[in-house]
Amino acid sequence: MTHDHDLVLRPTPAQTEAALNPPPGRTGGDLVVETLAGLGATTVFGLPGQHALGVFDALRRSDLRYIGLRVENNAGFAADAYGRVTGEAAPLLLSTGPGALTSLAALQEAAAASAPVLAISSQIPARGLGGGRHGYLHELPDQAASFRGVVKSVHTVRTQSQIPSALEAAWKSALTAPHGPVWVEIPQDVLLAGTAIPVVTVGDAFPEELPPRPELTAVAADLLARAARPAIIAGGGVVRADASGKLRKLAERLDAPVVTTFGGKGAFPWTHPLSLQSWLEDRHTTDFLEDADVLLVIGSGLGELSSNYHTFAPRGRIVQIEADLGKLESNHPALGIHADARLAIQALLETVPERRDPTAPARVRAVLARVSDRLASQELTLERQVLASVRKALPADSPSFWDMTILAYWAWSAFDPKGPNHMHSAQGAGGLGYAFPAALGAAVADPTRPVLAVSGDGGALYSIAELATAKQHDLPVTWLIVDDGGYGVLREYMTDAFGETTATATELTGPDFVALAESFAVPALRTTPETLEADLAKALATPGPSVVVLPALLRMFAPTHLR
Repeated sequence: MTHDHDLVLRPTPAQTEAALNPPPGRTGGDLVVETLAGLGATTVFGLPGQHALGVFDALRRSDLRYIGLRVENNAGFAADAYGRVTGEAAPLLLSTGPGALTSLAALQEAAAASAPVLAISSQIPARGLGGGRHGYLHELPDQAASFRGVVKSVHTVRTQSQIPSALEAAWKSALTAPHGPVWVEIPQDVLLAGTAIPVVTVGDAFPEELPPRPELTAVAADLLARAARPAIIAGGGVVRADASGKLRKLAERLDAPVVTTFGGKGAFPWTHPLSLQSWLEDRHTTDFLEDADVLLVIGSGLGELSSNYHTFAPRGRIVQIEADLGKLESNHPALGIHADARLAIQALLETVPERRDPTAPARVRAVLARVSDRLASQELTLERQVLASVRKALPADSPSFWDMTILAYWAWSAFDPKGPNHMHSAQGAGGLGYAFPAALGAAVADPTRPVLAVSGDGGALYSIAELATAKQHDLPVTWLIVDDGGYGVLREYMTDAFGETTATATELTGPDFVALAESFAVPALRTTPETLEADLAKALATPGPSVVVLPALLRMFAPTHLR
């Protein structure tokens, strides 16, 4: 009798020859790039640094494509977007100390959004590990400690023989639901030393699956089958699991209205008769969801932004499907099912009987009409016009990336992404500077379609150096910069809370963004709300990078969570 664990992959004659006679001149850095290639990586992001040069030297001898950005945090955002768009683990090469630490904000966003990033950092020489103060350049007593609270797993390599296994374990960790960033650090001397270890030719790139427990899906199916007013909240876990098609089948089988979270944009068709769209920051939507007798929450922890700032108080039974164990029942008691969204929805499709509710589409239309009436009662014509112009100008199959800016806050609720995995923002961790470098990462993943980045003038200054990256690699990214002369979101928050702003904090002296872009040889123009649609469409249709600057003072719609 043969067991699965008795099966051993036997090397081919060519692999045996390569193992017995590895090419000369290889180092620990070669083991890194060989392992990445064996796991299926084709592209890596990052910045070189003194301790990491062993890996960058090895890149010359590999087929991996290297995309170098100008700031480590921006390289992390680019890797984040590459991981979101492709579903693959995106390698991020960093150097020790300051270079590594500069990536922390990007890795926090990747963790919050479940983006698979494989961060590989150099370290001081191995003899210096352990917390002693040896005085090495970039030395930290415990570099990994800075990342343990951010990433899914930390892997410290001390010898060359550990490199393939550590990278393989990290790769699988990044791609096991919930996806997320992982951290690997390798000492400088380990990377630089010559190696006699055979060429790494293949790796186990298959992550662990996370199926639902069958007794729990049986209970969930029974609750949904007997529900009078079921509703569904679809979060980012649906998008990450590529489960949008299955979600639609389940919603149609149940006649259950669906609202998507801001991280779950595109998980359900915007114009579907059962679509409540993404109006989670609206009391009418909150009231509707509170009235559901069974609320199915898939791939969301019902955090601050997904619960109308924790004012959501459900009266019915909650069934929560979540791959992140820490989010399961963290905000509301529920029938908690720890599972990948795709596998859990499939299990429900196999067990839930069809139920009909001919009133569901009418109830959805009534909620959306009340939302529309509320917006119409406010003077928000400019904001709605600008967002509509962006939607008309952007091709339906193009992805968009949004910074923490007022137009993005509008887009969370009001923008139709036209498909799953098409709209991405930094709403997971909420840091500035995400949009443009992330858009560059998406363009690297698929250069056949234009990509849109949207920033405010404050956020744009975080990543302005990446205009050089966009030009160097001729990436088809159009960057829309809404210039309101300050941190517009914070300006509104301070005014609402205190009656006025601290002007030296919220008001900014900025550059001429058009002239600045042109200094990088990137085409740029200044537009108006009236000409935005045509100008943006033209920029998106033009090959290579471009910048469109819209001077405009936009306002947010009135909040509904303040009682």
